[in-house]
Amino acid sequence: MTTVAPGATGTDIRRQELADFLRSRRERITPEQAGLPRGRRRRTPGLRREEVAHLSAVGVTWYTWLEQARDIRVSPQVLDSLARALLLDRSERTHLFSLAGAVDPAPGSDCAGVTPALQEMLTRLEPFPACIQNSRYDILAYNRTYGRLLCDLDAVAPEDRNCMLLAYTDEGWRSSVVDLTAMRRVMAAKFRAAMAEHLAEPAWKALLGRLEAASPEFSEIWARHEVVGASNRTKIFRNARVGLLSLDHTDLWLGPSAGPRLVTYVPSDEESRRGLERLLASAVAGG
Repeated sequence: MTTVAPGATGTDIRRQELADFLRSRRERITPEQAGLPRGRRRRTPGLRREEVAHLSAVGVTWYTWLEQARDIRVSPQVLDSLARALLLDRSERTHLFSLAGAVDPAPGSDCAGVTPALQEMLTRLEPFPACIQNSRYDILAYNRTYGRLLCDLDAVAPEDRNCMLLAYTDEGWRSSVVDLTAMRRVMAAKFRAAMAEHLAEPAWKALLGRLEAASPEFSEIWARHEVVGASNRTKIFRNARVGLLSLDHTDLWLGPSAGPRLVTYVPSDEESRRGLERLLASAVAGG
């Protein structure tokens, strides 16, 4: 491992850690694992720099500079190519993007934060609706009650399980919210506040583009530039199976406030509690 010079900044240290990590991953992969012929005798283990550059579709000089901890910009798309070329697993891929100060743009990839323990917690919270969301409103995991609260989430394609998208485009979801106008304004304002830290990230830009193309209502609200922070409050839903539900909404952050959160809905009255029990029974029965 290369020693960082005294007086190095945090950015210098991060670049050096990235360089060392790439080198260590490159040296552990055999040509056969990467689908390359072994060729002539090798004096060092693993792949050569030019081979990683070829597999990642980047220049050899540029990749060499990266392993030398030079001050160069690395895009999320290039990091994605490097992760694939170096056969990184999920934890290693996350580490790569963290060292580079970038967010993984791969849509639909498994969320490292949704562990089996968290999934079990979602189940144990039933009949209370609960899900795991990220700051982009992607629904990463949910229990059976949440899956029937606003629409039939199981019938929604995984790439479309996003609260912003559903609130503006899904009729079942929209009809389940009593104060739809206020809810959509608040969600758009929270989305704008969260997006301030992700303006150049492909996944955020792609979602914004989908919303603007699919909903003139969203475009009109978005043009107001309203922002609001996270808040917990009582929400009223009109569920197609069990009727009105008054639920207290709470966000429990699983890491930094910009990261994933556990979203829970607890009944605010006894009638809503009974309604949630009936909704879970309906989900269990497949109705």
